[in-house]
Amino acid sequence: MDKPYAILLCGGSGTRLWPLSRGLRPKQLLALNGKETLLQQTAIRLARHVSASNLITVTHQDHRFEVKGQLSEVLPESINGVMAEHCARNTLPAIAWAVNRIHAESPQALIGVFPSDHVVANEDAFIEAWKTAELAAADGYLTMLGITPTCPATGYGYIQPSRKRIKHDGNSVLSSFEVARFVEKPDLKNAEKFVSDGYLWNSGMFVFRADFFMQMLEDYQPEMAKLIAGLNPENICEMYPTLANLSIDYGLAEKAAKVAVVPVDMAWSDLGSWDSIYEQNEKTPECNVINGDVVSLDTSNSLLWNTHGTLATLGVSNLAVIQTADATLICDRSRTEDVKKLVAMVSILKPELAELHMTVHRPWGTYTVLEEGVNFKIKHITVNPGAKLSMQMHKHRSEHWVVVTGSARITNGDSVIDLNENQSTYIPKTNKHRLENPTDKLLSIIEVQCGDYVGEDDIVRFEDNYGRSVS
Repeated sequence: MDKPYAILLCGGSGTRLWPLSRGLRPKQLLALNGKETLLQQTAIRLARHVSASNLITVTHQDHRFEVKGQLSEVLPESINGVMAEHCARNTLPAIAWAVNRIHAESPQALIGVFPSDHVVANEDAFIEAWKTAELAAADGYLTMLGITPTCPATGYGYIQPSRKRIKHDGNSVLSSFEVARFVEKPDLKNAEKFVSDGYLWNSGMFVFRADFFMQMLEDYQPEMAKLIAGLNPENICEMYPTLANLSIDYGLAEKAAKVAVVPVDMAWSDLGSWDSIYEQNEKTPECNVINGDVVSLDTSNSLLWNTHGTLATLGVSNLAVIQTADATLICDRSRTEDVKKLVAMVSILKPELAELHMTVHRPWGTYTVLEEGVNFKIKHITVNPGAKLSMQMHKHRSEHWVVVTGSARITNGDSVIDLNENQSTYIPKTNKHRLENPTDKLLSIIEVQCGDYVGEDDIVRFEDNYGRSVS
């Protein structure tokens, strides 16, 4: 049998964790329960069973560089396996695109598919369940990991395992069962009944063999199978958006003839709401979870998460209070599942708050908008050691750069100059220019923009090191 592979799904916006998680920096790219981000934790966990070179990560084009950067910190060999979608088309197209790549190299490879934003506290149980799922997958089953419920949750789909245990050609301390049916997210009354009847939570984790998956795709989604087979670097921008917007659950799992589930108790959470973040983190004697600069008095059973300034609370309980530089969320902990509805309103009234943080990550570093008004914008820009921005120009604004720390090399029209701390330069409107950091230390500058338009889309690129489009 060929060596196993893992597909790491790194899409989704994590809107229920707003305002910390946003469109261009979703929850899988955040550190919510430790030093590593959820993406990094998942990659490290998967590397216990597959080699880093057999880890394929599917993400969105907007997140490609940060995903590669985060993976390079923990599993450098995995960054060549990063695949970037040009638009989000749900889980089945993303999985099928990655499986097609693996199938071309290793037709009988066993493949596990895992979300990048889940927490697994019992990793030994997870690995054992994965290996058990591979035994069923080798026999042609589309196999899932089903979580043993700890409560009648209404935020998860449920799987009913049949009484038919699947016999394997290998040994395992766990068992797999054929799936009797899938159930959508239930109300509380039905959730209680499902738990008592032995149903499992649907974790969104799948294991299958590459050739069997491609055959299932051809059988149940023939148009998608045809399009996936025809994708190449020349046509992907045009063809990928034409793929059906389907989850693997709807597109394959609920249609396939051979579907199995491995029940497992691995202390799992999808960290899908602020209340789940509360449950996963260490509590104070007052049963608060505190992150960042927080002062609290007579406050209990609350999540107090702060990234900027000081957060102070007095005489409250059972709240989730999330403070970022440009937005604050205050809600009852029992309503955190409904934050998604609030974000829908924010997206209409304040669309930038749903997509962007004040600090925006780029492949070369970051920028933070410090102040913006009519005809001006002030930014703090950091450039990573050895990195450089694109060669570019702006039609509507000029820029004034002041070096705060580090050394900068600046192309300004036909001249190239080096600036050190407390030195500055002026970039006239329509001048070609470039900022780079030629040193091994972080470069920090203040940029003042002036012009009749200071939007981020006023940029014409002539050369870029990161594969972004140029004129």
